Amino acid sequence: MVFGQLVIGPPGSGKTTYCHGMQQYLSALGRRVAIVNLDPANDVLPYTPEVDVAELVCLDTVMEELQLGPNGGMLYCMEYLAANLDWLKEKLQPLEDSNTYLLIDCPGQVELFTQHTGFKQLLAALAGQQAGGWAYRLAAVHLIDAHLATDASKYISALLLSLSTMLHLELPHVNVLSKVDLVPQYGELAFSLEYYTQVQDLSYLLAAMGGGPFSARYRKLSKGLCELVEGYGLVGFTPLAVQDQASMKQLLALVDKANGAVYAKLDAPPVGAPAELLVGAAHSAADDELAANLQDRYIDAEEDEQLETVAAAAAAAKGGLAGSSKAAVLPDSLMAGSVLERIPQQPGALPPG
Repeated sequence: MVFGQLVIGPPGSGKTTYCHGMQQYLSALGRRVAIVNLDPANDVLPYTPEVDVAELVCLDTVMEELQLGPNGGMLYCMEYLAANLDWLKEKLQPLEDSNTYLLIDCPGQVELFTQHTGFKQLLAALAGQQAGGWAYRLAAVHLIDAHLATDASKYISALLLSLSTMLHLELPHVNVLSKVDLVPQYGELAFSLEYYTQVQDLSYLLAAMGGGPFSARYRKLSKGLCELVEGYGLVGFTPLAVQDQASMKQLLALVDKANGAVYAKLDAPPVGAPAELLVGAAHSAADDELAANLQDRYIDAEEDEQLETVAAAAAAAKGGLAGSSKAAVLPDSLMAGSVLERIPQQPGALPPG
């Protein structure tokens, strides 16, 4: 029986990096693993795929010959793949015979996994949801860039995308906030990381959106969207930093429960499964503990380091006013929009403004 992960998410969410990191992690655990690249636009790969859709159809050729744009060309490629499932079956057969764990790297166009029927037909064949299907035990791993949490309106959009994807694909599902270690580079979180992974009490987001004209105009709509997400009660996130072993371990445990790999060696698989495993929306104390650890390690640590740098720069500037000829050397990232704009950089200089 073949188990695997269907790695999806918007462009730039880290799907290819995740597949590469998970491949290395599973190999270190001694598990047989292979990556299947279903993204014809992904021509620069950090890994060597066992199956590459570019061998069947070329996105550049499709765009040139059919006069299609990138999105239209991608939809055509997926429909062409769905019409040539015998090619894909032939390529996957050796992996199926060896019970290899599959990591399926998918394209980033969101319309593919929110509304496109061709991609869903492909998944139906893989997951055995149609007559003659291959009955692969797959779980969708939906990556969302964690920097979206720094903006309340973008985070609400990410929630809607996650919910729409879960309802459309009808697969066991695990939502992931990826690149947690890079959040400090994009801004500050209005709440703790745990708040964004639990997806509860979304009314607090309305206050975090501020009182600008756009936010005020669409506040009622934003409130309705938050109530919609809360009403379904399906969306929850697991934080991930690919280079962090603890977060990779926690995510793999969730995915193995969702696709059933954790039960593969049992003589008699359990009858039925908890509802949270069927939808992949389980949220446990381990998730909260992981979120707290990642926040302490990456987000709060970065903020503390910046505060120490600001304090050191302030002390250096103060010393310069006392007659020192040395001017403080400051990182460019701290110069604009910070308290340093009010600190004279040379003796006798006046603060800007």
